[in-house]
Amino acid sequence: MTGNSAQSSSALNAGRRERELRALGDGGEIDVLVIGGGITGAGVALDAAARGLRTVLVEKHDLAFGTSRWSSKLVHGGLRYLASGGVGIAHESAVERHILLTRTAPHLTRALPQVVPLLPGIGAAQQGLIRAGFLAGDVLRRTAGTSAAVLPRSRRVAAAEALRLAPTVRRDGLRGGLLAWDGQLVDDARLVVAIARTAALHGAAVLTRVEATRVTGDAATLHDRLTGETLSVRARAVVNATGVWADQVDSSIELRPSRGTHLVFDAASFGGLDASLTIPIPGSISRFVFAFPASHGRVYLGLTDEEAPGPVPDVPHATDAEIDFLLDTVNTVLREPLTRGDIRGTFAGLRPLLRTADDATADISREHAVLPSPSGVITVVGGKLTTYRKMAEDTVDAVLTQRGLTARPCRTRQLPLVGAVSGAARDRIPATPDLIERYGSEAPAVLALAEANPDLAAPVAPGLDVTAAEFAFATTHEAALTPADLLDRRTRIGLVPEARSAAEPAAKAAFA
Repeated sequence: MTGNSAQSSSALNAGRRERELRALGDGGEIDVLVIGGGITGAGVALDAAARGLRTVLVEKHDLAFGTSRWSSKLVHGGLRYLASGGVGIAHESAVERHILLTRTAPHLTRALPQVVPLLPGIGAAQQGLIRAGFLAGDVLRRTAGTSAAVLPRSRRVAAAEALRLAPTVRRDGLRGGLLAWDGQLVDDARLVVAIARTAALHGAAVLTRVEATRVTGDAATLHDRLTGETLSVRARAVVNATGVWADQVDSSIELRPSRGTHLVFDAASFGGLDASLTIPIPGSISRFVFAFPASHGRVYLGLTDEEAPGPVPDVPHATDAEIDFLLDTVNTVLREPLTRGDIRGTFAGLRPLLRTADDATADISREHAVLPSPSGVITVVGGKLTTYRKMAEDTVDAVLTQRGLTARPCRTRQLPLVGAVSGAARDRIPATPDLIERYGSEAPAVLALAEANPDLAAPVAPGLDVTAAEFAFATTHEAALTPADLLDRRTRIGLVPEARSAAEPAAKAAFA
């Protein structure tokens, strides 16, 4: 399939949504109905569609509306799970990281150095533990088949190199640093969109602003939240991939959500950070606070892990205690302390952890579970962003077994996502590095919009590195249906409220 025909077949927009809803209303049983448009639901839809199953995904808000857009944007190799003996999940994470970096989404991922500054607060014993952990990470990398050319080996670095990577670290008492490498996502929400579009390329119907109610193991009522219309569908299997809201679809599931919070800074606050500045949390051998460079000239600082009981909000918010914790922790290694006045924005997400015994949420295994409910609905819950593909494979395998369906074997281990490009082919794309990171092989299509209409070549607001052509492309190819979709998920302008306000007129104009 050529690049242009792939773009057309994978394009998600208001017109395609209307046509596919109309076709769904005409009747006919579908094979798999997936409820939830986050990383897990999109992954399940892609796996099922790629196996030849007639697949429909419904999401009552937007793609990546929930937890999937609030991650650390890291592709973890699973190192922290070794500390608690989780060899299996650690290896699985390293394998899935390799697949993302080298096969499925090389344009949306990159290698990220992480440096632990060796300051007086880190004694010889803790330094030895961290170094041993990094060496174990090297073993994980090798067993996953990831070469040192993709993720270099860990090593100790001199103080000068530690300061080059993290210029605002304290110099007094700095005796060097420990350096290791992990994967980083350009953006988590863009990954979800790429997966959903790839599912559409393989025949799945991807329907946002469509809510599923009266869900059973073989049927659901779908409510179009844009028109108010409803329709009933029958499916040979129904998959609940609603994440932290899974217990609202399947009452037999008991969740114990935990909240992870990040702060957003201008890159200038960290002096041109070229690595993930990694600070051990006192009293823990497996948890760290990270400050890492991100798109749009920003740095994200995270991560908390706090229990979040009570009703699940659509958009979680950082607490004052979490903000103070993150600032206090990072300031232990900085020459000039950061204050609340330096914070440009915050974001928080809820992890859908299965309820277990009395373990703290930070210590609950991130392994996923695929569970049949008494109603016949198949629920997938737990896990983490890095392992979404394996979660989806296990879920579709369970669908085939439990519902007696037949299909081709799983293909997603080798299946590149829409836009995937790497190596020499990436270098030949006539576009800026930022545009290639966001769109991969589709970057020229975005540029073509600006060439056809010079008004689209302008930034959406002064000082922002997003053009009106990117907003236009999101409406024609990436299922953006509202200005909020553009500001908060197709781009991450919305993570800084001031920038969001400045770009809002351009977002509204994209739908004029």
